[in-house]
Amino acid sequence: MNNAACRRLLLIFVFLFFAGIFSPVLYAADKPNVLLVFVDDMGWGDFSCFGNTDASTPNIDKMASQGIRFEQFYVNSPICSPSRTAITTGCYPQRYRIGSYLARRELNKQRGIANWLDPEVVTLAKCLHNNGYMTGHFGKWHMGGQRDVDNAPAITEYGFDESLTNFEGMGPKLLPLTEVPDGQGGVKKGRIWGDAERLGGPHTWMLRSKITSGFVDRAVEFIDKAKTADKPFYINVWPDDVHSPYFPSVDRWSRNKREIYLGVLEEMDQQFGRLFSKVKDDPKLANNTLILICSDNGPEHGAGSAGPFRGGKVMLYEGGVRSSLIAWGPGLLEKSKAGKVNTKSIFSAIDLVPSILDITGTAALPKADFDGENLASTLLGKSEKSRQAPIFFRRPPDRNSDSGVKNLPDLSVRDGKWKLLCEYDGSKVQLYDLDNDRSETKNLADKNPDIVKRLKGMLLVWNAKMPKDTGHLPENNRQE
Repeated sequence: MNNAACRRLLLIFVFLFFAGIFSPVLYAADKPNVLLVFVDDMGWGDFSCFGNTDASTPNIDKMASQGIRFEQFYVNSPICSPSRTAITTGCYPQRYRIGSYLARRELNKQRGIANWLDPEVVTLAKCLHNNGYMTGHFGKWHMGGQRDVDNAPAITEYGFDESLTNFEGMGPKLLPLTEVPDGQGGVKKGRIWGDAERLGGPHTWMLRSKITSGFVDRAVEFIDKAKTADKPFYINVWPDDVHSPYFPSVDRWSRNKREIYLGVLEEMDQQFGRLFSKVKDDPKLANNTLILICSDNGPEHGAGSAGPFRGGKVMLYEGGVRSSLIAWGPGLLEKSKAGKVNTKSIFSAIDLVPSILDITGTAALPKADFDGENLASTLLGKSEKSRQAPIFFRRPPDRNSDSGVKNLPDLSVRDGKWKLLCEYDGSKVQLYDLDNDRSETKNLADKNPDIVKRLKGMLLVWNAKMPKDTGHLPENNRQE
């Protein structure tokens, strides 16, 4: 081959390289890593960086001081299983007949919901795995495999290479041991959900007060595996904390529900420290990893705090569905936004899926049809764009009241500054201007009939398109 032919071949190679044809192979590990921390039952106002003066969360606060705090981020249900389905699939969870927490078979049937998430659905993990990512889920699952549902798909069937979960998932498990003062200077020991062993293993028993560290340890090991393999990673770290029953360390024990909750919250933050340090102390990881931290729904009554917002867990008011969100990634986020608070952008968990796919340069699988919108520029602090479509909600079918609040609204929609709530038939309308009344105290429905008509019309159409559950039946308006 003469010199001219060699130069032409070299130019072709350089062109193909910069066109990206060879880059997925040569630079696989340079794709951004993603770590999603999904806290259980934590209120909007529970991190001290979101206003909690009763407890300190220094490790979370440090991430916020280097990242972006989002004040108008929503999850897509006020209860765990549907919220987890939404952030996993980028779709409204009602599409998959998951409208409340998954329980035993008979109760699921009574409420008209599935026993598990269909393993054929497109998930974020499947898309990323298809793009060369190592994928791991460590923590609570609760999308199949719980109580007497012992034939649900394994977590690894949803696109994960490895998993470690609690008593609400299929696959290897960490199960909780408890210690409480016995009132005589000693310690009383116990187990929670001891029959979870029947769902398969292997299972390891460890102190409930330390169990977040168990999931963190596995996540850290998985990060090391990905580094050794020179591959990017996507990891869920979804702790049991801060869900009841509350078992902080014995020296933090109290008979006051709020106090023991705060003990669990602070110990969870401490246990996350090792995970965050693993990424922050490694320059390559720190410059190429996006960490997202939020909660799956609002707080349990009498424990966590929704901050200035009305309501909490199981409610469609802001306290039930608005979540504190922190995005951290010094090498990925707009540098001028480090430590800033985004008070304007309105988006939700279903939007995280297409946004993360964009950030990682990942194509959606062919069958994907997300309800979420791509807001990668917002997540990275490059804009303050909100999602264009409204955000719709349906209450869990078995939760028509909670903590003394009767006849909770069945449906709600957030569109711009407006929030509308109503019954399944469109009656009992409540309308709030969240720009001026974020605590939902002044019902403006009578003064804005045109806005009510528009929002209620969209909401009822959306609800009619979703598979039905049995929430409208009186016998299913129950507590469990």
